[in-house]
Amino acid sequence: MTAAPLLAIEAIDVVYEQAILALRGVSLTVPAGSIVALLGANGAGKTTTLKAASGLLAAERGAITRGAIHVRGRSLVELTPRDLVRAGVVQVLEGRRCFPHLSVEENLITGALVRRPTRAALRAELDRVYALFPRLTRLRRTAAGYTSGGEQQMVAIGRALLARPTLILLDEPSMGLAPQVVEEIFATIRRLHQDDGVSFLVAEQNARLALRYADHGHVLENGRVVASGTAAELLARPDVEEFYLGVGRRDASSPREVRP
Repeated sequence: MTAAPLLAIEAIDVVYEQAILALRGVSLTVPAGSIVALLGANGAGKTTTLKAASGLLAAERGAITRGAIHVRGRSLVELTPRDLVRAGVVQVLEGRRCFPHLSVEENLITGALVRRPTRAALRAELDRVYALFPRLTRLRRTAAGYTSGGEQQMVAIGRALLARPTLILLDEPSMGLAPQVVEEIFATIRRLHQDDGVSFLVAEQNARLALRYADHGHVLENGRVVASGTAAELLARPDVEEFYLGVGRRDASSPREVRP
């Protein structure tokens, strides 16, 4: 019997303010032990998809009006955001969202609060994050607001790791960062995947970068999935660049025409 995926999004519609249709019939799965890329231009619906999966839509007056989401086989409606974190699903929000007046280490520790580890366990987990991101070691007492964008992204990912996740929902990790830092972030994602078995759903505008590290990908346009496949299949498709740039579509109302 095939195990249920970590995350299954099944034909969901999402509406904001009871009026704005943001997602239409979006479906995707994240199997255990995989990296799945969620691609598309700005405004395609990537962030909304992640917030739907992490139960955060209500904070922005959004709601799932059709379809269903299951986490480890359980319906999302049964789970609060706190329950999701305890189940191993953690989101790293777009823009890092660090606490600027707390130190780097205090920011990291907030990720462990839901679990309440022992002092020794917490120290070991902090040391693991510092090993992954060595530049944070010298910044541990520095207020996070005084660190660079790349360092804040490392803090945000490290904070998520302190929650001991099995699935990380990572929103636009390359946004506003230098190419060298972006490569470092994605190399860490691969390391966490290979060494610790952490799965990822990564929303990213840089399609070619994300697909170099992903197993599978889905392309969103205007709130709908318009292409899906393995990373190799999507990299080989010339139209993926068009979706990424948001140009070149002849008929935006007919996504089925471009499905593999």
